[in-house]
Amino acid sequence: MIKVLHFNASAHGGAALASERIHAAVSEVGVSSALWTPTSSADRLGGRLRRVAGRQLTRVLRTENEIRHTPAFFSGPWGRSIQSARGGGVLHLHWIGNETLSVKQIGALKGPVIWTLHDMWAFCGAEHVAYDQRWREGYRHDNRPEHERGFDLNRWVWTRKLKHWKRPIQIVAPSRWMAQCVRDSALMKDWPVTHIPNPIDTKFWRPMPKQHAREHLGLPQDEKLILFGTFGETFAWHKGFDLLIEALEKLKEQLKGIQLLVLGQETSSSTSGNLPLDAYFCGQINDQTRLLLHYCAADVLVIPSRVDNLPNTGVEALACGTPVVAFNTGGLSDIVEHGKTGYLARAFDTDDFANGIYRILKNNAAAEFSTSARIKAIKEFSLPVVGAQYQLIYELAAKSK
Repeated sequence: MIKVLHFNASAHGGAALASERIHAAVSEVGVSSALWTPTSSADRLGGRLRRVAGRQLTRVLRTENEIRHTPAFFSGPWGRSIQSARGGGVLHLHWIGNETLSVKQIGALKGPVIWTLHDMWAFCGAEHVAYDQRWREGYRHDNRPEHERGFDLNRWVWTRKLKHWKRPIQIVAPSRWMAQCVRDSALMKDWPVTHIPNPIDTKFWRPMPKQHAREHLGLPQDEKLILFGTFGETFAWHKGFDLLIEALEKLKEQLKGIQLLVLGQETSSSTSGNLPLDAYFCGQINDQTRLLLHYCAADVLVIPSRVDNLPNTGVEALACGTPVVAFNTGGLSDIVEHGKTGYLARAFDTDDFANGIYRILKNNAAAEFSTSARIKAIKEFSLPVVGAQYQLIYELAAKSK
């Protein structure tokens, strides 16, 4: 039996959720799987100190790209521990923060290693989300954005990766877009990469009567409900909340009786004042059953992201039979089959995005998409389907060690 140790730097966030689901998927198909996230007091203290120091440095040296943590700076205490804990099996890396492994430590990992990319950091500089093209071209002095000044943090981190990562690691990309990014990157263009989507338990995430879900949540039965969720990143530029507001502004005269459900954000005057329609701010929802009810209560999920990999919200919505409206960018086309599971608008065209919402909400058209959304979720994202794909990758990795 293949043994796998999953390692994720944080117990919170989208990558943590995805790593837990991958662990469950491979366990279901017979892989001996363990998930390790640093959670002890010593781990948390060491990680906190490294995070504080890393954030101070990135605050001084930051660019306009998305820089959260910089694993290049510090060597965490987990390098040797990981090697010991894996017990000769496959090491499966997920999201890596500066409180765990440094760039140098990643390059020194021995034995079979798989790395699932939950953001762009692996082939970028210090960015977790990149808005320029240096990751394609290489981080040179002559292609640095004009607005940046001072020490070139992104170039420094990227050159350390180039120096220390001599042995290619088997990369897994949750979206076809991310896989292509790896192939197009200056750093990882010769690394092996496979597309395997993030899984979901379609036995738990399932459709239920809209009336029942709304009654349980205390939501109106006679309104059209648009669901939007970013779970703490509502105002991040790459999540496109400003584009959603612009699209909703175009809709307010066309559709009456529509309201917005905002997941992951508490009510704030700065937010609600910008909205062209009434909104329910649901806050952070940690209860998965309650989250399920929100998907089932909604008529449509909107994902107005400028950059996104394979957002969990989109996969969860499909499993619940809820259609999705998104821009045709990043990995969102893996979720939205235009005209079948939702509406894929032209990238950043808010008129087209508004048209997609209108098309689904008008005359209860959401029901037309619901069955296709559910079928797609079972066929492409269910635990046994994804687990079998990972099992094959593990077998190949174990043979190549």
